Amino acid sequence: MKRTIYVFMMFILFLGCEDVIDVNLNEAQPRLVIEASINWLKNTTGNEQNIKLSLSSPFYDDDIVPANNATVIITDENNTTFIFTENNETGIYTNNNFIPAIDRTYTLTIDYNNEVYTATETLKSVVPIDYVEQNNDGGFAGEDIELKAYYTDPANEDNYYFFEFISDIPVTPTLEVYEDEFTNGNQIFGYYTEEDLEPGDIVTIRNYGVSQQFYEFMFILLQQSSDEGGGPFETQPATVRGNCINQTNPENYPYGYFRLSEVDEIIYTVE
Repeated sequence: MKRTIYVFMMFILFLGCEDVIDVNLNEAQPRLVIEASINWLKNTTGNEQNIKLSLSSPFYDDDIVPANNATVIITDENNTTFIFTENNETGIYTNNNFIPAIDRTYTLTIDYNNEVYTATETLKSVVPIDYVEQNNDGGFAGEDIELKAYYTDPANEDNYYFFEFISDIPVTPTLEVYEDEFTNGNQIFGYYTEEDLEPGDIVTIRNYGVSQQFYEFMFILLQQSSDEGGGPFETQPATVRGNCINQTNPENYPYGYFRLSEVDEIIYTVE
């Protein structure tokens, strides 16, 4: 009995010992973060566009520092220039006379802190979402609501898709990418489920037409950020670089991507 009490007391003492460990993290110099998504929603002119520039921050720092006073220009293949102007030192640069055109190539040029960044991409079309199908018996326990947004892939051409699902639930949007290597010319779907989804919730579903390069970029990025990305002893993810290049100092590469997409959108009410 005495031995049992002794072991129990040692266990309590062990639980009561707490050591504060300070972890020193190496802080790299801030890099430019480029959020340049030109989205042309179907049945709109697509003239109003914006680009967000910010600076990377330390791991435990939640503050987003805007990149102010940059020169931001997009030029199309016909040498038409679109100048983006910053709004009140927010790091958000806007243009109200942009001209989107399917399969037209555009070049982004950013002059920030005496360094020039460029990226080139083509505006891709997208097919409309045909309809949304709801299943109330989804998930492991058969109790979750699932949504399938069906679309018909064009035959005899390579197509790449980027789906975004945004709901009333206060979680980050669900993002998925698809390609048609094995579904060319067929009706297929983007898939969404969320265990807290309930009847009456509003889900915004967007399908973006994207290039193969962006598909591959997002595929790797989503794999690294998923819950199935490996345990604590797995190899740490590498930096996923986008298509933006620092022409002045290549070693000081930016984060982010320059993408141009036609977009189809459905606002769906969960039944």
